[in-house]
Amino acid sequence: MKHPWLFGLCLAGAPLPAAAQDAPLLATVFSDHAVLQRDRPILLWGHAPAGETVTATLGSDSGSATADTKGRWELRLPARPAGGPFPLTVRAGARTQQLSDLMLGDVYLCGGQSNMEFPARLSTGAWGGLAHAAQPMLRFAHVEKASAPAALEDLAQPLRWRVIDGDSAGEASAVCFYMARALQQQLKIPVGFIDSDWGGTTIQSWISSESLGTLPKYTESLRSLAALASDPAAARKLEEARTERWWRANDPRWSVTQRWSSTAFDDSRWPTLTLGGSWRDAGIPALAGFDGVVWLRKMVTLTEAQAAAVDRLQLGPIDSSDTVWINGRWTGSNNINWFWRDYAVPAGALHAGRNVIAIRVLGGSGPTGAEANHLLKLRDGSAVPLGGPWSYQLAAPLKDRKPPIPPWEVPTSLSTLYNAMIAPIARYGFKLGAWYQGESNVGEAPEYGELLSLLFKDWRGHMRQPQLPILVAQLASYGPPSAKPQDSDWAVLRKAQADAVGSDDHAGLAVTLDLGDRFDIHPTQKRLVGERLARAARAIVYGDAVAPSGPEAIRVTREMGDLVVHFRYADAGLQTYSAGSAIGFEACGKTGCRFVPGSVDRSRVVLPGAGAEDVTHVRYAWSDAPYVNLYSVDDLPAMPFDLPVTSPD
Repeated sequence: MKHPWLFGLCLAGAPLPAAAQDAPLLATVFSDHAVLQRDRPILLWGHAPAGETVTATLGSDSGSATADTKGRWELRLPARPAGGPFPLTVRAGARTQQLSDLMLGDVYLCGGQSNMEFPARLSTGAWGGLAHAAQPMLRFAHVEKASAPAALEDLAQPLRWRVIDGDSAGEASAVCFYMARALQQQLKIPVGFIDSDWGGTTIQSWISSESLGTLPKYTESLRSLAALASDPAAARKLEEARTERWWRANDPRWSVTQRWSSTAFDDSRWPTLTLGGSWRDAGIPALAGFDGVVWLRKMVTLTEAQAAAVDRLQLGPIDSSDTVWINGRWTGSNNINWFWRDYAVPAGALHAGRNVIAIRVLGGSGPTGAEANHLLKLRDGSAVPLGGPWSYQLAAPLKDRKPPIPPWEVPTSLSTLYNAMIAPIARYGFKLGAWYQGESNVGEAPEYGELLSLLFKDWRGHMRQPQLPILVAQLASYGPPSAKPQDSDWAVLRKAQADAVGSDDHAGLAVTLDLGDRFDIHPTQKRLVGERLARAARAIVYGDAVAPSGPEAIRVTREMGDLVVHFRYADAGLQTYSAGSAIGFEACGKTGCRFVPGSVDRSRVVLPGAGAEDVTHVRYAWSDAPYVNLYSVDDLPAMPFDLPVTSPD
């Protein structure tokens, strides 16, 4: 299928075709072993022939509905307390669908990027630690990766609910599993969790178009995305025009090089190179230290059958931005240097005989993957290799610039993952949501707080749960430690996460600063992350009398030449590990910041002699990978902060 999202689009808005009349009656989020949310009306939905009466029976409760003109039906069964297992039977005319072993309990939704996707089998302690007896009261399901330009009513791949046991536990999201396990062990009721995540993705991918469209900077891109749902050719034209506006404004040689994408352009005098890694290593002096715009062109000969069957162009990773044309037709672009390019080929772009692929690259290394990664992929799974020499030409030095990319290109797409991976399950009913994401937004940290608050509001609205608790795992430490105070995008993003949570009555934060790995953006200590999220859930969701997180600074005062940091969630006191003083504090003013030691005084930290008049604010753990030693008595790390200095009450 050339555009796999078109399948989902058909489900979203069109009547079921005749060939689908034997499809399951229930939406694909429902399967054997599922957990349904207790203590609230149970919503069931799916597809049936238009006008057909649909009856559903769960245990001793039944309900019915009539499929609308598009074959969609929805009904509610009475709320039930925790319990089970129950059978579920759905009937419409002569058709019957039966599910078995359904439980009533609490259901959690876990979303984000790779640290939420990270499987339990790779987590610290998994070796032997997951080989436990079956836990029939703990179950999970994983939403398969999918992207769509418009919100879908059904998942592209059916959800498979699985009971946790020694074989299945390792495949679950580690953070979600450890959170759910900790809560289930306390609640003693069935608990199920659904993880919907995709490594490397930005938060904008997970917010609906309606909500993201309230921010003016996304209006034009969302217009292209909307066009893609109904007219892919028109969407490509919109994005080509937007991209070329940027190049015309930023590339000093655009007026010359714009012709280089055409099939009519003669590149016979261009030199050639083989793409088998960075062009810096190609043995070509002109490319060895070049950072800027380079054009690549390749001629490939296809049979009529091949030209008709090609549906994807694979180029592997490219450093860092690229724009691709096939026979002069704009095909796609991206600017993530580690992300594999795998572009949909426009219908009719290729033909029998000579075809030209042109790539405009902006970066310092160009295509960095192996030569074997460059392919035209056919629908039957075969491929036409694009190895051998490519013609190339240097255009212009151009550094530290990133052109726009189409809003449907993962991992920086707008709304497409919400459309395909959240919208189809939004009506399921959840006790809480958990969110672990932000690494891919570090470069735009100042905006992140607004986007995170927008995601809270967006999910709650579409899930029809205006007070749905959402728990956030704050970013762990990563990267080189700092020997002196400095600015940090990671610290700014952590503060944005804390601010968004702090301004929301139904959100919680798990501090994970001490669980990171300065060399690995995917730290393996996921059990403690999950258990800290579970603690936040106990306080915010279940009303237990525990602090939702570690110590949180609420104000900094100047007292007799000292600065005093006041904390909440430290009623039993603060403690320092491995030293008599607390480290990681910075006193900051107009001339910059300096490290200052801290002395613990019950639930306060005193910074002796740091209260000079020119000090305006205090930072703590303000680094990509800070070293810190301040904890609560019950072993929870203090939250990073940046607070102004005020006068004492």
